[in-house]
Amino acid sequence: MNTPHSQASNPFSALASLREAHRVLDAMLQDRATLQRIEAAAQTLAHAFKGGGKALIVGNGGSCCDAAHFAEELTGRFRKDRPPLPALACNDPGHLSCVANDYGFEHVFSRWIEALARPGDVVIILSTSGNSPNCLRAADAAKAAKAHTIALLGKGGGELGKRVGTAMVVPGETSDRIQELHMLILHILVEGVEHLMGY
Repeated sequence: MNTPHSQASNPFSALASLREAHRVLDAMLQDRATLQRIEAAAQTLAHAFKGGGKALIVGNGGSCCDAAHFAEELTGRFRKDRPPLPALACNDPGHLSCVANDYGFEHVFSRWIEALARPGDVVIILSTSGNSPNCLRAADAAKAAKAHTIALLGKGGGELGKRVGTAMVVPGETSDRIQELHMLILHILVEGVEHLMGY
């Protein structure tokens, strides 16, 4: 437990937090391969939407919330009016609790992908570690469905980085910094898709 003295010797600093966020963003800006993968992912999504495909997005915890945010940016509105784009986040509590109870939590995403993914769709997996069993099963299910796979990862990419078509591994030592970059990438992907589709 921190004592008042230890807290005073290491005070909270908003500036230090922002500088750390700036540091990891700057590191990503220097990573040309990741920037190219972001652009390639936007092209994959735009191509899928033009061909009648959809995006399916999965993630645990904060990444599940980010998946929902990304989906609503596509089905709803981003910066300006345009037709809705087909995207679904796997965050339905009925599905998650049913599958977790009947089959185990490691199957919550793969069962959903098996039910909904079709050839030409895009499955996007958000994972700060790249090692969550349910995310690994999601990648395998997407591959079996002949869907494109994109992952936003951290901490070196983990096992998931080896199982997807496009892996974007961002810098950062903590999940919060990694997820902040993931959300930035997700917004850039929507921007890129709109540009590529002429909206």
